[in-house]
Amino acid sequence: MPSTENTFAIVDINGPFREPREQVFSYDYSIQRSTWATPHGVRVKVSIPDELEVLKRRLFGMVVGSPGQQLLMSNILSKTIADWKMRVADGEGMLTERRDTMLAPFIGPLAHLFPKLEALFEADQPAIREEVRRRLGI
Repeated sequence: MPSTENTFAIVDINGPFREPREQVFSYDYSIQRSTWATPHGVRVKVSIPDELEVLKRRLFGMVVGSPGQQLLMSNILSKTIADWKMRVADGEGMLTERRDTMLAPFIGPLAHLFPKLEALFEADQPAIREEVRRRLGI
């Protein structure tokens, strides 16, 4: 667990953005640690077929709702996945240096991190379902 003096604060989040030529949504985080003079950027990429769709199927099974509801559901879940990926990356020490960082999908070279993402998913499932019910009514 990182020490409290070295924890980061999220200053701003932008997204989701659809990356050209990639099946990903990306979010741009601006993070700040108390020891840094200025914030730095972290781009978090969420793979649509390998992360978002896999976890969405596990959470809801067959997706129901209108196209607009499905889009909002994808936005809620992809943002949640991006937040989890930030937690995993911080726990792995990937965000300790003062430099801009890009977090790729947790597949291929980063596949060893996917089980940590799944653990956060398992722990937060009830809260995510409730958020979707509250915001979408499904």
